[in-house]
Amino acid sequence: MNCVYIEEAKYLRDHSVFLRFNDGLCGNVDLKETINSHPIADPLKDPSEFSKFFLDSWPTLAWKCGFDIAPESLYRKCEQNARGNALPSSLRDV
Repeated sequence: MNCVYIEEAKYLRDHSVFLRFNDGLCGNVDLKETINSHPIADPLKDPSEFSKFFLDSWPTLAWKCGFDIAPESLYRKCEQNARGNALPSSLRDV
């Protein structure tokens, strides 16, 4: 994978974010599981706090509590969602 970075991030709802990367990949990712698996991210369990993310200088999705998520991890989640959405609906939940 070449150097990937986030060009755009928009809050959607709950723990979901729309992301657009420098190579054109874009999509929605739900980060609830990620947030719930890291104690430093506990303040972000509240969607109103989660929604206050920003892109730092890398650019990485980050929050004031000190939690951030690497663009490569977000890219993989976005890719997985894109592949899942390409499947017929009858096969998505198999």
